[in-house]
Amino acid sequence: MSRRDWDNLCERGILGLVLAILVAGPLAFGGVGTVPFLIIQGLTLGVMALWGLRLWIHPSPRLLFPPICWAVLAFAAYAIGRYCTADIEYVARQELAKVLVYTFLFFAVLNNLHRRESVQIVTFTLLGLGMVIAGYAVYQFLSGSDRVWHLFKPYKNRGTGTYVNPNHLGGFLEMLLPLALTTALLARFKPLTRILAGYAGLVIFSGLGVTVSRGAWVATAFGLLLLCFALMFYRQYRLPVILVVTIAFSGAALFVYESPATQLRLRQITSSHTGNVDDDMRFSLWQPAVQVWRENPWWGAGPAHYDYRFRTYRPILVQRRPDRVHNDYLNTLADWGLVGFGLVTTAWGLLAFTLYRSWPYVRGSSTQLGDKKSSTKFSFVLGASIGLTSLLLHSFIDFNWHIPANAVLAVTLMALLSAFTRFATESYWVRVGWVLRILGSVVLVAGAVWLGAEGWRKYRENGWLRQAERASLYSPEQVALLKNAYAVEPRNFETTYAIGEGLRMQSAEGGRNYRELAQEALGFFHLGIRLNPWDGYQYLRYGACLDWLDRRAEADPYFLRAEELDPNGNYTMAQIGIRYVQLGEYAAARPWLERALRLDHNALAINYLKICEARLLEAATNGVAAPGGKATAVSP
Repeated sequence: MSRRDWDNLCERGILGLVLAILVAGPLAFGGVGTVPFLIIQGLTLGVMALWGLRLWIHPSPRLLFPPICWAVLAFAAYAIGRYCTADIEYVARQELAKVLVYTFLFFAVLNNLHRRESVQIVTFTLLGLGMVIAGYAVYQFLSGSDRVWHLFKPYKNRGTGTYVNPNHLGGFLEMLLPLALTTALLARFKPLTRILAGYAGLVIFSGLGVTVSRGAWVATAFGLLLLCFALMFYRQYRLPVILVVTIAFSGAALFVYESPATQLRLRQITSSHTGNVDDDMRFSLWQPAVQVWRENPWWGAGPAHYDYRFRTYRPILVQRRPDRVHNDYLNTLADWGLVGFGLVTTAWGLLAFTLYRSWPYVRGSSTQLGDKKSSTKFSFVLGASIGLTSLLLHSFIDFNWHIPANAVLAVTLMALLSAFTRFATESYWVRVGWVLRILGSVVLVAGAVWLGAEGWRKYRENGWLRQAERASLYSPEQVALLKNAYAVEPRNFETTYAIGEGLRMQSAEGGRNYRELAQEALGFFHLGIRLNPWDGYQYLRYGACLDWLDRRAEADPYFLRAEELDPNGNYTMAQIGIRYVQLGEYAAARPWLERALRLDHNALAINYLKICEARLLEAATNGVAAPGGKATAVSP
């Protein structure tokens, strides 16, 4: 085989691996979770290896480097720098791994899959995948299935497909629907192929409907109107697109009218009690994001730090972990600051600039639109652009960019769109000489080594953690398994917390070595505080161990710090109240327990409040019943 043959083989290998990533992510719960993302990460390593080979196999390699590449590189470099200065190293490292995977995929797709045949294969694979997942969502909705594969889904009467959250399925499908419609209406394919694309679009549209995601519905409606507006400039496509959009909106209206589940969902837009917009507590997560951002406006709190900084600014109504802001723009500001937000905005602006420059060369004139050379390019550019626009609109009320499968799809579409700049100018092609070959190889090897080592460590840690989940809670066996996970990954503060809690509970059972167990638990809680100084629960447990060891004076500052970090947390308030009950200070315990109950219904707080009130009543009764009719003083 010649060098050209080997090069073609590597190119096909990259195409196959990228397709595997695009398919595996959505099918594996959207790529959410440790193992699904490790699959994406491992396949990306294969893409990087084959691309590195192409740099040396190809006789005269070239690099396509449009302006957006500078913004992507700048954000990747910024992410590395921000990781090095983050307060919580472990979560920042996990976020950095995702950023690097998306960055390498962007450049790999841009420079290896820009051929027309590759774009078409990616397009049809995505439409077929979207049709299958949307069909599964329709089945879930019609049958009332509460399963996603073998797992139970928490959303009743809503289609989620292979995703856990219907909103994230909506984000995936809303990117594909415009592409299906433009392929059916504009692309120069055989009639059967266009009919199949149209059928895929119909199923995808149905899948979007059964998600009952209000954000996805609005984003999809906006995308359809934008498509209609764009094609109104072409006489031969005015009637078809008007018919398609009219049928789509009519079908959507009929579906809403006939479906009790969708009617209920729409009635939930406004609260029946207050008349205010029912946002599923989204707005309650936005204000804390602004407050977290204001602490460090330029650099942000740190990669993926919002979830851990949230508790300090927790609104009374929100007692669960938010995970994300439910607004990708505010999430970017809170985590990455103005610098990171500016780099992301610049990347989108440069993509828009690239499309603006490429537009005349891919759309052709109105009389040329049916020409084979122009129509297929135009169908992809228009469909992918509108799909990304829909996602950007949806991002105001959800966090689809933090769902790996959706992020990979968006990055792939951005890379393929950026590649169309080659039709406008040759100035963005860079010939790769020996210096660039060596530099590119160094970057690819360094990235692969870091991602590979990180992935292997995460895989091993996850194995021990899964075994620990199956062991008896707080048992010595579970603690031993958690210690194995800690040996693999010593920066995971959640593991150190679980180890400390297991040791503390074993110490509470008594025994000769209870003090040694409590001392060991203190060590792990102290380590957790150093690894994540914003976790108030670590302070709670550290203080509880000190109380157990009769070191109350030392424990007080830790409980005070826990309150400062989570002043509106019902769990934190309840634990402080329980502490006073255990110390026998019932009068001091009551206000903490009552506050915990005002924040949220807490069975533990209810039980301890009953104990507290019983002890106070007993003390008061004993005082009144003193001999000689005189009440004795009662110390609370």
